[in-house]
Amino acid sequence: MDTNVQIKPPVEVEYEGELRAIRANDKAKKPLNWQMSPQAVKTFILGSKNPIVFEGKEYHIQKKYLGNDALVERCIVTLAGNRGLMLVGEPGTAKTMLSELLSAGISGVSTNTIQGTAGTTEDMIKYSWNYALLLAKGPAREALVPSPLYIGMEKGIITRFEEITRTPAEIQDSLISVLSDKVLNVPELREEGFLFARQGFNVIGTANTRDKGVNEMSSALKRRFNFETVFPIREAALEKQIIINEVNKLAKESSIEKTADEDIAELLASTYHELREGISSMGHQIDRPSAVMSTAEAVSVYYQTMLTGYYYGDGTLSTDCLVQNLLGAVAKESREDIEKIKGYFNTVIRDKGNKEGGIWMKYYEARKWIK
Repeated sequence: MDTNVQIKPPVEVEYEGELRAIRANDKAKKPLNWQMSPQAVKTFILGSKNPIVFEGKEYHIQKKYLGNDALVERCIVTLAGNRGLMLVGEPGTAKTMLSELLSAGISGVSTNTIQGTAGTTEDMIKYSWNYALLLAKGPAREALVPSPLYIGMEKGIITRFEEITRTPAEIQDSLISVLSDKVLNVPELREEGFLFARQGFNVIGTANTRDKGVNEMSSALKRRFNFETVFPIREAALEKQIIINEVNKLAKESSIEKTADEDIAELLASTYHELREGISSMGHQIDRPSAVMSTAEAVSVYYQTMLTGYYYGDGTLSTDCLVQNLLGAVAKESREDIEKIKGYFNTVIRDKGNKEGGIWMKYYEARKWIK
């Protein structure tokens, strides 16, 4: 076994073959310094019906973002212009994944990233100094340590800013002049102290609506972005497919020779979909938990259950373990959510178990773990 395999390779590494094939066959118009045309970026993210031939090999471009196709197109058009792109929505709606895919397609790199936290400072965004060189040579470009925004402007590539509303407001506002004038002032360098952004530079920000009010973006900063809302998956069937795809991907990355069971994926997708929407497929009204009922959480619950069966059981998925992991995921916000889950099982899952039998009845019987 190769112990040097990355846990989560960057998008540009994971899909290197696809990216090379698409670029080689891309004949459409490209914005300056883009590695692909807008049409090709869309193909990379949303897939193509026909395979692309490159160096004698056929590449079947898979659909990587199972959401709103029109949203993806709008995001690409925004980035081709002079305004930043802000992706907002509930946690777990694949905002980060979409920003990575856009960055890899447009710039060929998805790792030029600022991770917003309460401790993020301006030098983490723009630049800092190598103080040994600074003392030895004074303020010079070789003593400057570029941060993601500086790198994006210098190279003409996308800078990603994750969870921007977790960052203090005064730090967020350091982006205003950069997004407006596309120039970064480095006063220590005196006459060389202006970095003018190269073509291709832009910023993709993400923000969770659950964080609204934590560090609200100023109106001035909001005006520099086009906002796109990424909504949770509205179709249980599509959510099921995402769970299967992501669990299989995680299993492959961990060298676990298991694949997702469709019945379990359907059961979990239905649970998350109904709890999020507040109504069941059979017409029951449901008290919605305060916890985030995201597809990403559903994937995590399934994968945890798969790992438990793989390492401690006979390799099969236990509904008892599934319910325990579901409870652990949902009960993070409030103990009141446990009663809501109990009520859901005692009505919706009970009726589905009586109607469908099989895995649904086992799922209902596992309610004993909800305490």
